[in-house]
Amino acid sequence: MDKAKDKIEGEGSYTATADYNKRTAEFLKQGKVDGAAREAAEALDSDEGAALEAAEARGKAGDPKGQGATKPS
Repeated sequence: MDKAKDKIEGEGSYTATADYNKRTAEFLKQGKVDGAAREAAEALDSDEGAALEAAEARGKAGDPKGQGATKPS
């Protein structure tokens, strides 16, 4: 078995952070940022804009699944 996969890292996972950073750098190198930003702006201005903004509000409130949870104080 792969020891890296068996290791429990908990909150602040170094493995997940490294993976995120790698994929983010690859995305930036591909030069797709402007296109993705335009798509996001268009989506916010479309019929789905209200649903996207509601999902953002739930995420910021600590309730990404819409289950009524709130962030601890």
